[in-house]
This record gives sequence, structure tokens and C-alpha cells, in this order.
Amino acid sequence: MSTNESDNRPRQQAVALSYTENDHAPKVVAKGYGTIAEQIIQMANESGLYVHQSPELIGVLMQLDLDEEIPTELYQAVAELLAWLYRLETED
Repeated sequence: MSTNESDNRPRQQAVALSYTENDHAPKVVAKGYGTIAEQIIQMANESGLYVHQSPELIGVLMQLDLDEEIPTELYQAVAELLAWLYRLETED
């Protein structure tokens, strides 16, 4: 693959969220591009965590700082994702 071809590919992005019952809202605990993103995804997979792919959601989450809670505008989208993941986990 030539350098130009690899430059035209979109860079891998990843954001990791954490939420506990003591938190007010989910927060960003890791984020990155390229190699860092690949490492985040690999760690999630190795830990048995679900990796959700949503370019629109990740675009917004990448704008947040580490340890920053998600904005209220994202509560519904993230809550639906967490509820879906919870249902998946309880079915197993």
C-alpha cells in the first residue's frame, strides 16, 4: 500500500466510557486516535467488553476531556446503549 493510500483512510478513533452507580453521568476515561485507539479497542476486547461503533457518537465524545462527564444532550443515546448492553449481558 502506498503512503497516499494509507493517508486517505480515516484514522481509527476510540473512546472508553465508565459509569458506576456513584457517578452522576458516564465519563470519558480513555480516548485516542490511531495506535492509541487500537490499544483501547484491544484492551476492551481482551476484557470482554463490548465495542460499539458509531462515528457520530464518537465524534462528539472525542471533543470531551478525560474524566469529563458526557453532556446532558448525550444522556439519551448513551442510556439506550447501556440498556441494550445490560440486556445482552443478562441474556447470557
